[in-house]
Amino acid sequence: MDHVIAVRGLVVDRGRRRVLDGIDAAVPRGSVTGLLGPSGSGKTTLMRAIVGVQVIAAGTVTVLGQPAGSAGLRHRVGYLTQAPSVYADLTVRENARYFAALHGRGRAEADHAVADVGLASAARQLVGSLSGGQRSRASLACALVGEPELIVLDEPTVGQDPVLRADLWARFHALAAAGTTLLVSSHVMDEAARCDRLLLIREGRLIADDTPDAVRAAAGVDDLDEAFLRLIRAGEPEHTGEAS
Repeated sequence: MDHVIAVRGLVVDRGRRRVLDGIDAAVPRGSVTGLLGPSGSGKTTLMRAIVGVQVIAAGTVTVLGQPAGSAGLRHRVGYLTQAPSVYADLTVRENARYFAALHGRGRAEADHAVADVGLASAARQLVGSLSGGQRSRASLACALVGEPELIVLDEPTVGQDPVLRADLWARFHALAAAGTTLLVSSHVMDEAARCDRLLLIREGRLIADDTPDAVRAAAGVDDLDEAFLRLIRAGEPEHTGEAS
């Protein structure tokens, strides 16, 4: 299988706390891979390592055949952070056109990206006047406009209404069908079923790296939320009930 991301033995420490503990994972090309886990489980830290902005203690992260963060990846990888990464004093359209220019793209591509995230009607509005969900979509448009080979999205659907969430996931799958690879994080387990493949993370450890159907089968249940809980419990040490 052709892997766009390969993580081997990744360890990240923050002070005396181990945030990621020996992560091994791979993300296949042209897929929508979900990075699922509770808040504080290490999802954002893993994504930061993949885009090359996280100091690591051990292990390797390879992206598109190069070490994560390499200069040659700058125009090949798009990254959407949890906090909106757009200019509040520019309009949605101006932001998109600015980022398009950085990638050698034109105004038509910028306007298309704005429409793709459902902001065509707000294109002339200042980003500073938008709701939180709209700002996130404006950031997403700027991440998409360069047509990167890999797009890393940190909880892109937080604050979006159900209809828009469905539209965004349809857009993600359309991108994957055209050959783009997407890594999408979420702490909402009902989004797991929308993914081609799942990385399930808990307290800095990867507890599953497989398709949704395989995760269900491994846990012996049809519900992915229950499957995640069973995999967590299976990995916990047994308690004998004796007094310590």
